[in-house]
Amino acid sequence: MVTRKPTRKDLFAEAAQTWDLNRIYELFTEAKRRILPNARQGLTDTEKLYLRGLLCNCSPSDIARQLSKSARGAEVYMCKTLYQYFKGIPETPSDDVGNWRNVHQWLDKAGYKVDLSGDSTVGRSLPKDAKIHITDIHFFNENNNATISIDINIKLSFPSEVKSQGEDDIAND
Repeated sequence: MVTRKPTRKDLFAEAAQTWDLNRIYELFTEAKRRILPNARQGLTDTEKLYLRGLLCNCSPSDIARQLSKSARGAEVYMCKTLYQYFKGIPETPSDDVGNWRNVHQWLDKAGYKVDLSGDSTVGRSLPKDAKIHITDIHFFNENNNATISIDINIKLSFPSEVKSQGEDDIAND
């Protein structure tokens, strides 16, 4: 079996399940704009990647390991970018960032975590029905290595929240 190496967009994707990434990206983008007015507009893909890593409660060393980079290089990069932007957010404490956990904790306390109750967007996007069908099971024993192969089909039904074009036209009139 061939395992696919995760792409950079796949890394730390679970952050999108528990955090309001768009609001956090906007917050850090605005801070970056204040600190570095002549820099590229918006966060770079790398800045977003490292930020998602922090939101997944990964240390700079953990992030570096996932990216096959040096731990020291990741720490330096984050000190020059994300930590500076974090310090530039007006509502953050005036004391030094000090630790990567402070970013995670402050964003949590500031309400950037997604509400996982049924009223949230994430809650409504969870499947309302799931069916799993095992189609085939194979047992292999080669060179004293036992392997079980299970083929499954998964069917997920999601609630529909799509408005028709007519509803949008009426709402805009």
